[in-house]
Amino acid sequence: MEASAPTPPATGFPAEGRCGYFVEKKKRFCRMVAAAGRRFCGEHAGVAEEENTRKRILCPLDPKHTVYEDQLAKHLKKCNSREKPKPDFFIQDINAGLTDETEIPEQLVPISSLSEEQMDNLIKKLRKASEGLNSTLKHHIMSHPVLHDALNDPKNGDSATKHLKQQASILGNIEKLKLLGPRRCFVEFGAGRGKLSHWVDIALKDAENVHFILVEKMTTRFKVDGKHKKKNSVFERLQIDIQHLCLNRIPVLREGKLPVVGIGKHLCGVATDLALRCLVETYAANCEEKSEEPLAKRIKNDKTAKEMKALTKEGNETLVPEKWTPVAGIVIALCCHHRCDWRHYVGKEYFRSLGLGAVEFHYFQRMSSWATCGMRRTSLETSTITTQRKDFQNDEEEHDDGGYRITDDGADGLPGLLTAEEKKQIGHLCKLLIDQGRVNYLQQQGFSPALQYYTDPQVSLENVLLTALPEHSSTETTA
Repeated sequence: MEASAPTPPATGFPAEGRCGYFVEKKKRFCRMVAAAGRRFCGEHAGVAEEENTRKRILCPLDPKHTVYEDQLAKHLKKCNSREKPKPDFFIQDINAGLTDETEIPEQLVPISSLSEEQMDNLIKKLRKASEGLNSTLKHHIMSHPVLHDALNDPKNGDSATKHLKQQASILGNIEKLKLLGPRRCFVEFGAGRGKLSHWVDIALKDAENVHFILVEKMTTRFKVDGKHKKKNSVFERLQIDIQHLCLNRIPVLREGKLPVVGIGKHLCGVATDLALRCLVETYAANCEEKSEEPLAKRIKNDKTAKEMKALTKEGNETLVPEKWTPVAGIVIALCCHHRCDWRHYVGKEYFRSLGLGAVEFHYFQRMSSWATCGMRRTSLETSTITTQRKDFQNDEEEHDDGGYRITDDGADGLPGLLTAEEKKQIGHLCKLLIDQGRVNYLQQQGFSPALQYYTDPQVSLENVLLTALPEHSSTETTA
């Protein structure tokens, strides 16, 4: 085994072949390799006496690194921070909805700065708008046998166990909706490491012609994509913001005509609205416009549908879709309503029908964090924290680690002296109202949506699952 390069001492001389520039902040020599015959590395060459005729400047694309001024033009062509060519499936703001909204005032005061009368009016509007909504969702806490061994692995810590329980329940709900089958494409929004698609793939076993598209805008470490070597399933990762994603331009969907199943585990705030619009407006609507077929082809497809229906009567209903639809179903675990955005929200029409608008939405989405921010009574000393900091702490909502965040947002800091329990109830109503707007949107788009609890709050405070099936599909399923 080769010996690792020696570490430069804190004082004295740099290691052989290493840069001779002493980094004052770190109290050590730079550890970058210097070119043969050079004393300094490229980054610090500008300070060397033998290099003082060449000037280094900050890169205009990324000021975190420098470049020789006389080589700037060459550097800009290969700099890692340069704008990359956009892929075919990138269309600017295609899923953004109306982005020119002018309803929100430029400056809205923090919740903690509202008067008691203003807060009372908001809460009255919230309670009135929530009347008739079923605030007690049904529990669909499920599991799936493919995760049995992983769930019972003694090496798991609490965090890993909580993730697995959520993945198992989401997978169980996907199977319950008869979406777990061959000849389809699973699009995981906000995929992260891709663990949800990983378990879906394992559950499908040897199902034929299955494609996975993992959508994630951030660079992700420790991805599990490479673990999938099955011949019948293909994994494709797209690094793109959902706001700009056009599924119709992805070759496997444009040419393969695979029904899409949209899935997601803790799809944060506005990302849920962007994903819903991406599926049912941008993708499904365009597919239906292009589905005008010759009569002979329609007859052939009808015959295929009858054959599939015959298979379902033989007990294979989970393996064969009865009818091809652009979007076969949606199963998304919701999260972080305080990060929603009125400009992109799909439930605007629903809010307006209740006499609500952008201002109410803004405060409701801020108040939604009261349901999950782990409020407790705090001492007098901690309760004197500034209102500005209180407002920021509402952003620290539990995301997908199942943890509880303890924040100083006690009753003393709010108009009307609301108790922690009252704030929690109001937060849940805000979440429910925002989600109901999404349900209403899906109904208007020809889907049969539902909200349910899919895991215990001790596992995750964000425990609501949004599911949707096309109207004809849901009718056949419940028959």
